[in-house]
Amino acid sequence: MGDIGQFLPMILIFAVAYLFMIRPQMKRQKDEKKFSQELKKGDKIVTKSGMHGKVVDLNDKDFSCIIETMAGRLKFDRSAISMEMSKKLTAPVKE
Repeated sequence: MGDIGQFLPMILIFAVAYLFMIRPQMKRQKDEKKFSQELKKGDKIVTKSGMHGKVVDLNDKDFSCIIETMAGRLKFDRSAISMEMSKKLTAPVKE
């Protein structure tokens, strides 16, 4: 019992770190991957750098997409699209 008592604080610290840090990060990564795979033409999106636009074309070979903005058409990697901001942009308006 004495040997387990020495390691109990370390085990508790690891359990807390897993529950509050590692697990939510893994869930966020899974959601972002699902979001980027579900992109389709016509979706309004926001990039992580803050550029707003509409998806014009998707390329599965190099995992990129072409976005139409007020400045023209730009090619971005799908990982550059912000999931949170894009969901806020396409959310239904509450009255």
